[in-house]
Amino acid sequence: MQSMRGLLGGLEPEQRERLRTLGTEVAFAPGAEIFEEGTRADRFWILRSGSAVLDLHVPGRRRVVIDTVRQGELLGWSWLFPPYVWTLNGEAATSVRALEFDAEEVRQLCREDPALGQALVWAVASVIGDRLRRSRSRLLDLFGPYAPQGRTEEDGD
Repeated sequence: MQSMRGLLGGLEPEQRERLRTLGTEVAFAPGAEIFEEGTRADRFWILRSGSAVLDLHVPGRRRVVIDTVRQGELLGWSWLFPPYVWTLNGEAATSVRALEFDAEEVRQLCREDPALGQALVWAVASVIGDRLRRSRSRLLDLFGPYAPQGRTEEDGD
């Protein structure tokens, strides 16, 4: 579980506080759509309580849950990279309280303070790596029985 301090532990306390002042308290009811795949990624959240699911539309099937984001974790990273479009859907699995950040305000802060920007990018990159590992495991669980057996030379990391 990553608190704002844990998520942004590489930031100096003053930088962390500058970022925190940009956050706004928000709440989502269970089942509320937080963001939709294919729409503009113009904000992100650090969950204070509750959990949200990240899911993917698979043609011919219902949405497939790829990952669950829990208390203290970052929800959303598509805001940091052009073209700033969500690649998954985000939905509150339980009641959620979170700090919501406006993406443009945070990107502006990063331009003004390159050291803060670099530390933030490293923190988000770490989250992306964790999510990709968790998503890979989840996808193998979901689709593994239908995958061809054995590895080929093209498989691997």
